Amino acid sequence: MEQNIEGSEGIDVEQIGYQVTITLNRPEVMNAMTTQMFADFGRICRDISRDESVRAVVITGAGDNFCSGADVGGQGSKIDSEVKRSHIKSMRQISESVLALNEIPHPVVAKIRGVAAGAGMNLALGCDLLIASESARFSEIFARRGLSIDFGGSWLLPRQIGMHRAKELVLLAEVIDSTEADRIGLVNRVVADSDLEVTVQEIVDRLSSGPPVALSMSKKLLNAGLNSSLSQSLEAEAQAQSVNFETEDVKEAAIAWIEKRSAVFKGY
Repeated sequence: MEQNIEGSEGIDVEQIGYQVTITLNRPEVMNAMTTQMFADFGRICRDISRDESVRAVVITGAGDNFCSGADVGGQGSKIDSEVKRSHIKSMRQISESVLALNEIPHPVVAKIRGVAAGAGMNLALGCDLLIASESARFSEIFARRGLSIDFGGSWLLPRQIGMHRAKELVLLAEVIDSTEADRIGLVNRVVADSDLEVTVQEIVDRLSSGPPVALSMSKKLLNAGLNSSLSQSLEAEAQAQSVNFETEDVKEAAIAWIEKRSAVFKGY
């Protein structure tokens, strides 16, 4: 069932067919996210998860940057106990948004140009595929701000590039370019700035035309597999395949193979 997925101040949401694009839209501050934006982002992710018409999601930033992280302007003057309590509340809202992103059943693609720093970098890491332009720059910048890593980075980053490289990026808080990000396995692909739109659209079109139930289950299996034993993963795979075998999409795939054509998957 298709729902009306609404954006919010600083976050635009557009749905065309099976595809939803979330655009962080504060280009004047490199799309830095306010506390309210983090909360709204979580709500948008939950709405997408409930929308059966969605098959693929793109997350990107307006203008020349992806996201410079949290908007922490003026925080240095706020030290009273009431504000400290509000910080705890804000961080819990951020945690809820991380979980909401992780729990989207559909494939999520990060389209990255320019700066992806701090929570913005970890927002990208929370996506399933990261496609970066040559202009992309990445930084776990937290230490430069007197902060420790957040937005799920402590969980996401070591799984993406290994513990020692993760520690190097976090503890030194250096900025790396797209070439280095590609070399260490931080991103899936790096393309020319002029090719970013077309490349991401081609990938999203392929994802949207795939079998929705099977892709969703594969995503869930891969995410869970990092924390499961082999026997647990095998059992989860068996249960997932038992569901897939009951779908019309499996029958359609077989018929399409016999007829030497592309399958048209319905999602049931």
